[in-house]
Amino acid sequence: MRMPKISVIMGIYNCSDTLEEAIECIQAQTVTDWELILCDDGSTDDTFQVAERCQKQDQTRILLLRNEQNLGLNATLNRCLSVASGQYIARMDGDDRCAPNRFAVELAALEAEPDISIVSTDMSFFDESGVWGKISHPDYPEKKDFVHSSPFCHAPCMVRKEAYDAVGGYSVSDRLLRVEDYHLWLKMYCAGYRGHNIHQVLYQMRDDRNAYNRRKFRYRLNEAYVIALSVKKLNLPFWNYGYALRPVFVGLLPRWLYDHLHKRRLGENV
Repeated sequence: MRMPKISVIMGIYNCSDTLEEAIECIQAQTVTDWELILCDDGSTDDTFQVAERCQKQDQTRILLLRNEQNLGLNATLNRCLSVASGQYIARMDGDDRCAPNRFAVELAALEAEPDISIVSTDMSFFDESGVWGKISHPDYPEKKDFVHSSPFCHAPCMVRKEAYDAVGGYSVSDRLLRVEDYHLWLKMYCAGYRGHNIHQVLYQMRDDRNAYNRRKFRYRLNEAYVIALSVKKLNLPFWNYGYALRPVFVGLLPRWLYDHLHKRRLGENV
């Protein structure tokens, strides 16, 4: 049985137009000791067929799974984790892109700092017009950083598998849809694991109209729930509960105003 250094887990859903490019980004990595585990989450387009074609072209490194019905990203990634054999777990989404040296940089960071279990990188945003924004998080997030937002970008991350195993992977709950990573980091910090953000843009996330349409108000409520949970679980001062109101207010903004503020905030970092 092949035991790669890195297992890449990718839940895929209705991304037939972009999936092949995402897979090619993994195949172009300068670190070649990896396996890619794809799990189709009940797609209604040709996503599974595209994945199947790519898997047949790279059978020794690509494993393809399929959910009979849509289960959500948290359950889908847990299914990928259940068959992952790598020492490190990396993420990738089926509509994004990453730099060829991404794995090399992240792997070097983890192996240089044995006390660090999570690494992620700065991330840029792009749409049909090109790159328009960037996000960056603190170098070494502390507990207090959890009340502002998720302290790590999920898609560019690489994590020691032992950390995933210790917390039981992603929690599956309707209250955690679209914030499964935020809750995952909380669980890892509660268990004593810590992380580091690399300030290089090694990942590009697609952020277009389709992405906007996925930002439903109920997911804002889920974010508020995780912020409040962070205050409780990390024993932060009581007044930090006020930060849980921010995603609720954001979710109530008119679409045009949210779009303007969103692009203005992230565009300032480019």
